Amino acid sequence: MRLLPILLLFLAGLAGCQRPATSQRPVHPPVPARDILAPRVDVQIQKMVDAVDPGRIEADIETLVSFGTRHSLSDATSDSRGVGAAARWVKSRFAEARASSDGRLVARLEDYVAPPGKRVPREWPMQNAVAVLPGTDPAAGTFVVSGHLDSRALDIMDAESAAPGANDDASGVAVALEACRVMAPHRFRATIVFAAVTGEEQGLLGSAAMAKRLASEGARVEGMFTNDIVGSSVAMNGDTDRHRVRVFSPGLPFDPALRDLYLSIGGENDGPSRQLARAIRDAAETYVPGFEAMLVFRLDRYLRGGDHRPFHEAGFPAVRFTEVLEHYRRQHENVRTENDVVYGDTIDHVDFPYAANVARVNVAALASLARAPAAPTDVRLDVRGLANDSRLLWTPAEGVDYEILARPTDSPIWTEIIPADRTGDFTVRRSKDHFHLALRAVGPAGHRSRAVFPMPLKEGDAWPPP
Repeated sequence: MRLLPILLLFLAGLAGCQRPATSQRPVHPPVPARDILAPRVDVQIQKMVDAVDPGRIEADIETLVSFGTRHSLSDATSDSRGVGAAARWVKSRFAEARASSDGRLVARLEDYVAPPGKRVPREWPMQNAVAVLPGTDPAAGTFVVSGHLDSRALDIMDAESAAPGANDDASGVAVALEACRVMAPHRFRATIVFAAVTGEEQGLLGSAAMAKRLASEGARVEGMFTNDIVGSSVAMNGDTDRHRVRVFSPGLPFDPALRDLYLSIGGENDGPSRQLARAIRDAAETYVPGFEAMLVFRLDRYLRGGDHRPFHEAGFPAVRFTEVLEHYRRQHENVRTENDVVYGDTIDHVDFPYAANVARVNVAALASLARAPAAPTDVRLDVRGLANDSRLLWTPAEGVDYEILARPTDSPIWTEIIPADRTGDFTVRRSKDHFHLALRAVGPAGHRSRAVFPMPLKEGDAWPPP
């Protein structure tokens, strides 16, 4: 019996000797996502959201429809019909917001030449209508919000028939116009570009021209929102959904080498665009309660495309907003009635309060992100040795706080958070095998950047970066 206490003491001492060294590190307990993922409410942002007016959206859509057709190959010289008149009118609407911005907002038409192709008979001059609200911090980057100005009938080359395009996509242009109107009086760290692009139906031409120009200018586009078909809550079968909008986001970067790297570390749901979509979801929960930004984890609808794609291909985070229930008799159809069935994208089928809620989500997310510090750079996960903990490294910015987000590998959204320090070197008690991790920047007022998924720092890699 005397041997039993001795044996117990020996086993206890042995267990202490075998305890992993990582257990001696400071423990950083997670905070549940429900308590901290939603940022502090910014009173000014809430006022912007509340200022969105369904009546203004209705009036803007009504005017866009009045141009008869906005086909990209339609008359560009008329003052009352065609895509040219519509583009000039949108520019004038953007310009109206200049006075409220203390002269900071700049409205313009950006010319580009569409190359000949299946949907363009020859080189064709086109224009995007754009308004730029300069930010106060060049390092904070640029955000873009757009709808596409052009419309179409059943025949993609028919530039003469009536093509009102009330929902596809006057609704998206109206969202961009309303976002510009309510945000112009305010100041943001990042630059915001509001746009109505042309050539979408002919092959995403206007957004491609804009993405190319921004890339050539060295712009750091932190996020691009395209609003395309965001004005109806009733499906072809009569189902309704007035409380959600879909947010489509590609999971992987477009660059093949980077895409392969993400795949090698299980990051197929963690590319920059998907992190942007998660930030939009958080902003909607905070500022537009009762209206959900529904995450859809794919580039776009099945075998379809939109204006966010050229931005994604240029390496910029980009997402698409689209209503949950599309009505396909009102898309890409001639206006007509056959066998008592009505076809055509006319204004009488647009739900203006629904479109206003989509605009509110756009405004909430844009304002929150544009007031945040730039997303962190050089974010790495140290894998130069095996460990049960996870060490994150990054290049810290002066005066910026940071948060590490975590979620189990089978969760689509972040479930916990660990406040980090400003050193750029932080270890969390979470296994990289069981959890996805990311880092985001936090400004003094609590505005949070898009999260950044860390790339592996392997043996032989240089750190810190040159």
